[in-house]
Amino acid sequence: MEKLTAKEEEVMQVLWKMQQGYVKDMVPQFTDPPLHYNTVSTIVRNLEEKGYVGHRAYGNTHEYYPIVSKETYQNRFVLKKVVGDYFDNSYKKLVSYFAQNEKISADELREILAMIEKKK
Repeated sequence: MEKLTAKEEEVMQVLWKMQQGYVKDMVPQFTDPPLHYNTVSTIVRNLEEKGYVGHRAYGNTHEYYPIVSKETYQNRFVLKKVVGDYFDNSYKKLVSYFAQNEKISADELREILAMIEKKK
């Protein structure tokens, strides 16, 4: 699995949200900036070649669906990069950052601790 370009990630975000869809259904989701049908179609086909997307054919029409889950991609590329680049590969520093900047409450931290304890 390889890291996606920014536009490929944008298309995957739409497909993850839709769960499946045709290119014509994806195009209206891109408003800032709008993307042309051919652009979305090309990106989806590239995603399929990379193994991120599959399709069901109905004659000449293709319904696309994600093969790689959002969680799998996040774990592999997004979180690893953020924690590595900004928090010295320390999840403790990541959580501390959110706690210090009041982005997470004490109750939410207790919930997280309970989830961790439950997994032990």
